[in-house]
Amino acid sequence: MSERFSSEFFAGNRARLRELFTGTAPIVITAAGLLQRAADSAYAFQQDANFWYLTGIDEPDVVLVMDKDKEYLILPELSDYQDIFDGGIDTLALARVSGVEDVVDHKEGWRRLKIRIKKTQHLATVGALPVYLDLYGMYTNPARRQLIRAIKAINPTIELLDLKSHLARLRMLKQPAELEVLQAAINITAVTLKEITVPARLKKYDYEYQMEADITQGFRSRGATGHAFTPIVAGGVRATTIHSITNNAALAVNDLVIIDVGAELGHYAADITRTISLSSKPSRRQQAVYAAVAEVQDFALELLKPGTIMKDYETKIEHFMGEKLRELGLIKTINREKVRRYFPHATSHFLGLDPHDAGDYELPLEPGVVLTVEPGIYIPEERLGVRLEDDVLITQRGTQVLSRKLPRRLS
Repeated sequence: MSERFSSEFFAGNRARLRELFTGTAPIVITAAGLLQRAADSAYAFQQDANFWYLTGIDEPDVVLVMDKDKEYLILPELSDYQDIFDGGIDTLALARVSGVEDVVDHKEGWRRLKIRIKKTQHLATVGALPVYLDLYGMYTNPARRQLIRAIKAINPTIELLDLKSHLARLRMLKQPAELEVLQAAINITAVTLKEITVPARLKKYDYEYQMEADITQGFRSRGATGHAFTPIVAGGVRATTIHSITNNAALAVNDLVIIDVGAELGHYAADITRTISLSSKPSRRQQAVYAAVAEVQDFALELLKPGTIMKDYETKIEHFMGEKLRELGLIKTINREKVRRYFPHATSHFLGLDPHDAGDYELPLEPGVVLTVEPGIYIPEERLGVRLEDDVLITQRGTQVLSRKLPRRLS
């Protein structure tokens, strides 16, 4: 559930989705499902962000139906085991949080929905992802696929309309309530990082996991639900792997350490990166690479404003990064292949319910968009990686750096 958002917030999101969709087809969206961790236990439940955005509900396998001026929630069918060991579902709480007053059991809900599905030619939902994402090497939650399978079993000729782009457009423009929670998550992250990176504290760390543990404690003690994503604490050559998440290696005093973390609060994610030196006197090379990354970040921040197109923005940053890499002696000529050898990722991504939040990268930026600005230079042959990341709000006048309370410093 969500205590930080009113039922009016979720009802408003549903109303905006109806306005943007414009069609008359029923809208049916499912919550995520539980995923097995061991024989009879599941991984910690992570709600589908789109479902949460429309309902505020944190229960698995609930189905939202929006049909013209009617809306209702269908409860999952629980086994006796689930009822006894996990507890039943508080239907009054679902209605209170979501603002959807009509909450029906599994049998009644699917009876209603089945009648509607048989009569309609179109139905809108959130499209299912493939079972396996080759790019990321991971399996996806099967809840959407199961919903679509059930719909098709009732009406094999029904045409499904995908609401992903509609929800992305809605979610990329943050409302005041969202910005308040985002700022709180960012502040928790900034204060915690400031606390653990003071020189006296840094001297106490011998292993990456010790830093991770203190970050976790800092987040939880300040009210966060935990990490918004698997934390990255990577020293030396491990800092040249973009998503180095083992966090188990010994720390060497002459290495730089990348810390890429974000607190999660009220379902919203912070995402901040700092690169620090464990030595009070980082080498000239380390300072030069750090300064280059900081210059690229400043350049990127100057480009951001309402009307900015992300593709053009990234192209300009890529060329500017090429100039910095050439100054560092890493490349002789500037082209995409050479630049991407040392800077293999995009500078920015949207931020919100997900660390890499939903949004339309083809649309011009508007006030209310929140995104990260995170250039980096990674030189495996020198065991040296540097990344700096801040969270930024697009405003009428340009930008507001939401993570400004955490200064950039190498040592």
